[in-house]
Amino acid sequence: MRLSAPSPAGPERRAQLTRPRVMAAAIELADRDGVESISMRKLAQELGVEAMSLYTHVRSKNDLLDGMADAVIGHIPLHAEGPDWRTSLRRMALAARSVMGRHPWAPRLVQAQAAPGPAALHYINTVLGILREGGFSIAQTHHALHILGSHLLGFTQALFDDSGDLDPQAATALADTLGASHPHVVEMALAVTHGGALGRCDDDAEFEFALDFILDGLARMQGA
Repeated sequence: MRLSAPSPAGPERRAQLTRPRVMAAAIELADRDGVESISMRKLAQELGVEAMSLYTHVRSKNDLLDGMADAVIGHIPLHAEGPDWRTSLRRMALAARSVMGRHPWAPRLVQAQAAPGPAALHYINTVLGILREGGFSIAQTHHALHILGSHLLGFTQALFDDSGDLDPQAATALADTLGASHPHVVEMALAVTHGGALGRCDDDAEFEFALDFILDGLARMQGA
């Protein structure tokens, strides 16, 4: 009779636990149940270990959340080999948007980071290299990094949220409530509804429009 090898336990099992494995499990848990579900106890259950074992690899829950954000950034493919700086940055921003779309909770964690992690620093260094090798001065590169902002990581925080849709009753109620005091808000809200003049907002199209607008401006700045 053939006996199967016993499963590792104790110190041997804990030795198999690594920070990347912890982050991967936490990301999977956040994708499935939402980032609000993340706790050290629940993550330990997912990994089949005691909660205290996690503290060998993460200092605290905040360290865990920062690590998750950095791990997601690490999934963004780099495109520094493009034919020109504009193409490279555009590809990276759109690739980042694809990654963030798979982890919709991640932008909030990225924005909450006190300092960039290793993957974020590598990503930023690549962006800076693309701009510098593309002919931008150090001052222009500094301006470009601020102007591009979160577009480089595939997300934006819009001033006006028009991603939803208004049914006729809600549209009428909005006009009645805010029409006199906020006429331009009502006008825009109604314009981007399904039956409005602009139609429903396409977030991906708006992201690309803004990205191209910014890249056009950087090209003019470089030329000047």
